[in-house]
Amino acid sequence: MKDVITIGEAMVLFNPGTTGPMKFVDSFHKKVAGAELNLVIGCARLGLNTGYISRLGNDEFGKAIRTFIKGEGIDASEVLLVNGYPTSLNFKEISADGSVRTFYYRDKSPTLTMTPEELNEDYIKQARVLHLTGIFPAIGGQNRDILFQAIRLAKKHGVKVAFDPNIRLKMWSKEEARKTLLEILPHVDILLAGDEEMEIIIGEKDPAKIIEQVKGLGVPTIAIKQGEQGSVGYDKGETVISPAVKASKVVDTVGAGDGFNAGFLYGYLHDWSLERTLHFANTIGSMVVGVVGDNEGLPYYEDVQERLGEIERVER
Repeated sequence: MKDVITIGEAMVLFNPGTTGPMKFVDSFHKKVAGAELNLVIGCARLGLNTGYISRLGNDEFGKAIRTFIKGEGIDASEVLLVNGYPTSLNFKEISADGSVRTFYYRDKSPTLTMTPEELNEDYIKQARVLHLTGIFPAIGGQNRDILFQAIRLAKKHGVKVAFDPNIRLKMWSKEEARKTLLEILPHVDILLAGDEEMEIIIGEKDPAKIIEQVKGLGVPTIAIKQGEQGSVGYDKGETVISPAVKASKVVDTVGAGDGFNAGFLYGYLHDWSLERTLHFANTIGSMVVGVVGDNEGLPYYEDVQERLGEIERVER
């Protein structure tokens, strides 16, 4: 049985060799990116059993990504290489303060070759949590139908559905995002959302008002990410405000939300209290921003334990 599986598009990421406007950057470092992939990497490093469903180009980049996925201990049996669709690319621009702009080259995404009928029901039913994001349907094609078919299969077999809206306005408009994501919310068991994303979806940014509205849609577990302000969670009738964990330094903010999600799902699957789960997730988010790269900063469980003061590591 898998603890967490997800469906998404993995990309080759080109990280800039220097900070500043990308037009002045003359060197890049090849990495691997993708929000859903970051999530399962984070979960795998914490010790959860994970799986990834995707399509990659049958090219050198696609082969490199699939090898990377396997190397992280993630099951890649549902990751297929397809001809005629190049593996998607993502170039990153990083400012001196750690803020980021991304430039996508994913118009002919290999995931566009997927169909709802291809989803492996046996693979989905053996998971405890199916994690989805708003990025996958924004790619286009049949991806929206694939996402809803995955939800139907999960619900059929009692698999919990976790969802991060992860709105990318370079990929679709606010109106398109709002329409699709509002259709998804009533089917969600665990909502992992940023406050600014929820403002786009339901017109509310205040966590208390977000929780009240989302509860009304039947979502039982909610975590609202607020960046430097921490997070607010709701579960089993309890609301918890969890202050941010101060980062040692901020060099790259990408991946912090995915790290938070991984930490939250870890606590959820281990039946931790909401307070402990949120603090654990906040801690991981604060660790991720201190490392350049989308997933290089995602910690192993013992790294988080050390940061929390639960263990002492002897270096020499």
